[in-house]
Amino acid sequence: MESIDVVMLTKNSEHILKRCLESVYENVPVKRLIVVDASSTDNTLKIIGDFNDKYGNVKVITENGTRAEARERGIQEVETEWFMFVDSDVVLCKDWFRKAVKHIDDDVGAIWGLNIDLIPNVKNKLFMKSLALVARECFNLRGGMHDTLIRTKLVRDIKIPRKLHAYEDAFIINWIKKKGYKAVIGDDVYCLHNRPREDWDLKESISLAALEIKCGLFYSHIFRYAFYYPFFAFYWFLQSFGKNFGDLFSRKSKPKMVR
Repeated sequence: MESIDVVMLTKNSEHILKRCLESVYENVPVKRLIVVDASSTDNTLKIIGDFNDKYGNVKVITENGTRAEARERGIQEVETEWFMFVDSDVVLCKDWFRKAVKHIDDDVGAIWGLNIDLIPNVKNKLFMKSLALVARECFNLRGGMHDTLIRTKLVRDIKIPRKLHAYEDAFIINWIKKKGYKAVIGDDVYCLHNRPREDWDLKESISLAALEIKCGLFYSHIFRYAFYYPFFAFYWFLQSFGKNFGDLFSRKSKPKMVR
């Protein structure tokens, strides 16, 4: 496969954006990087500008609506047969694209790389494997756009409900499946998910939980996903207090990466 367009949504994403973009350009043949930015006020646009100075293939679009509107706007700009959504807070694994294209088949419409959430001071192998298993099950229920390769023609006509500021990923995956194509999980394809610290403070967490319930249960009716809420609550606890409690889930040896 030739080079592909990469679509990235950003909003005040400076905390790990440089590492994210480095991993994209090192592991994906980027024809164009299409950035849909929600009026960032930090150094996000400066970092993106630095990469455009280096590669000369970045297009920045301002979109202040929901994530549904941002994703749809990004799709409209795609010109390649396949394209990729990459979140601005992930770091792609080595040879991400080379590994992902191995899963392309006539009936495959999307290939998702496992997202491995990083938790401060937590290195327990069993717990990390449980995170990977939960991530797989969550994708089967609601999809994911952390690092996803998509067949463009299948979503060219997509109309994502504007109210979906979350679960727009579920809508995209279901749209692909309704056209008779599969969304598969790459066995050895993954990204490391590095959420900013402020996402885990109590006020922001309550706001995200409310959005999750509104978009997931009331709008998208993915009721089975609610069974994972206790796990996510425990996960939030570890993220928020990982510095003090991480040792409970730590081992001296470095865990083998889940693939």
